[in-house]
Amino acid sequence: MAHYAKVIDDIVTRVIVADAGFISTLVENEPGNWVKTSYNMFGGIYYDPTTREPVADQSIIDGDEARERKNFAGLGFNYDGTGFYPPKPFNSWTLNSSTYLWEPPVSYPDDENLYEWNETTTSWDLVE
Repeated sequence: MAHYAKVIDDIVTRVIVADAGFISTLVENEPGNWVKTSYNMFGGIYYDPTTREPVADQSIIDGDEARERKNFAGLGFNYDGTGFYPPKPFNSWTLNSSTYLWEPPVSYPDDENLYEWNETTTSWDLVE
């Protein structure tokens, strides 16, 4: 069994668990395509499903359709034919073309405090 995302107009509308035979013989009246996705993928990295640690030998995903999907698909995610990525969180953020994750124009502070993004100032505000 695997996970498949229903993509309509480049947006994920459903995610189901099914086998490839079910997907290949599925008859639908609704437009769109079913695209294989893996919950073991995040940021273009394959994670061990048991330990949730990155697999040392990333060649495990060579030849697997999911390796090009970058991230596990979620409802409302975008799909551009290469990878899944969530909706853009803020106008100032840009999509990393390798990881398919959104990145702020300023890195998150590395001082163990909690911050939230301020789009007006395009900076991180300390949460008190």
